[in-house]
Amino acid sequence: MSTEESPVEHEDRWILNLRGMRVTKISADFRLVLVFDSDWQVALEAPFSLSHGAVHAGQSVLLNPESQDVTAALDLFGAKVLSAVAFKSGTLRLVFDTGLRLTCSSDPSFEAWQVTGPAQWLFVSLPGSDLAVWAGSGTRES
Repeated sequence: MSTEESPVEHEDRWILNLRGMRVTKISADFRLVLVFDSDWQVALEAPFSLSHGAVHAGQSVLLNPESQDVTAALDLFGAKVLSAVAFKSGTLRLVFDTGLRLTCSSDPSFEAWQVTGPAQWLFVSLPGSDLAVWAGSGTRES
């Protein structure tokens, strides 16, 4: 677990440096917020899926933060991140050591999710399947 490394950009995605970090706080209002044992935070505003097991064989449930329908997400408390990917299509995927996998796709009408981190990193899923990225310098990348 290293909070010193910056996220890594690839052609179709960003690899977020959340590997090895644990979910230390979960809050819900009109969105679901996951806080990690670092300066990283994930805020989900659109419905997202939470599944367990293999990608195609796992059981999945759709959770809706706007209606506070997020009870199943409490199982993420204390879970350690194995993988965190922000796709340039606007989808976020987090995989945890508990076998849980969280996937939040972009929304056609509003910002579906955002990830904030140290050094003023900000990733935002924009309406219509796009990703905006701001680094500490304040410049926008995508």
